[in-house]
Amino acid sequence: MSTLEKAVVSDGADDPAESFLKRISGLQAFWILGVLIVICACFTVLAGDRFLSTGNFSLISQNVAVWAVLGVGMTFVIITSGIDLSVGSVLVFASVVAAKVMEAMGGAGPGVAAVGLIAAVLGGTVWGVVNGILVAVAKVPALIVTLGTLSVALGLAQVLTGGIDIRSVPTELTDFSAYTKILGIPGLPFVALVIVVLGGILLHKTRFGRYTYAIGSNEEAARRTGIKVTRHLVLVYALAGTLAGIGAILTLAQFGTTTIAGQSLTNLNVIAAVVIGGTSIFGGEGSIFGTVVGLFIPAVLQSGFVIIGVQPFWQGVAVGTVLIAAVYVDQSRRAAALRGARSRSFVKRRTQRKERQ
Repeated sequence: MSTLEKAVVSDGADDPAESFLKRISGLQAFWILGVLIVICACFTVLAGDRFLSTGNFSLISQNVAVWAVLGVGMTFVIITSGIDLSVGSVLVFASVVAAKVMEAMGGAGPGVAAVGLIAAVLGGTVWGVVNGILVAVAKVPALIVTLGTLSVALGLAQVLTGGIDIRSVPTELTDFSAYTKILGIPGLPFVALVIVVLGGILLHKTRFGRYTYAIGSNEEAARRTGIKVTRHLVLVYALAGTLAGIGAILTLAQFGTTTIAGQSLTNLNVIAAVVIGGTSIFGGEGSIFGTVVGLFIPAVLQSGFVIIGVQPFWQGVAVGTVLIAAVYVDQSRRAAALRGARSRSFVKRRTQRKERQ
């Protein structure tokens, strides 16, 4: 028996600990975590205590909070082999709706803030459902649908405000962002942490998550096994929209304004972070952990560049480079896996023929 045949026959007989290490080392998120550690080490050497300060890491966590909320929904969408370019505009629209509602109610008080939260979530959910119906029911490509709703949602937000940011945000929201700590964690990062944990449980421990992976791996096969693919895709896009609504209320709390012009790159940053974190653009693979690791790379780069005096424009160069590298690695890994599967299948058939002879 050849060496290759022996490898095929012994496939799956490795030591469990060794197999676990192989699986972990094969995860893109594992290597991206290594890249993040190297970036942090470089800034530590260059900036010392200024980078390692509590205030700096608190600022990084504040910046990551909104992206993390959006990233959870984007992870689900991309695992289904879809895309949502509209999350930044949906966030802006939801924040405008919430701000207008709170302004009409007097603009102050915890009750007003609660109603604003509901309005933001509803505004985001509606756009998510629209995206889902157009993608899953009308069969319009997700790229075209979400590119269109990106423009429409942002345009309607500007129509509602005349292009001028609304600044009448209740102090209960801004105080929550600036002063509130829960279990020692600032308010916004704590909310993001809760959503990340819940998103991880939903994706990795529930039937909804398993169906999401199945649809991304092979939509037709998922349909044949009884999964209601159309309904599930609508729910996935609705989830992304709902989380954009929650992100909207977090931005209102963080900045005290609707930041209409400040979210133009949010969708690209979130998509880049999700893909960098190991979620495959071809669908069927991804994790919430990888997304979180991917989110910290642009945030740490932005903070580090500011501290060491490098123009922040280089952040885009660095993130774009890492994104292209991540997609290249994903493609190479898939091609290698396909070649390996074909080789194993060939050797298995060859071995079976020899045994029959």
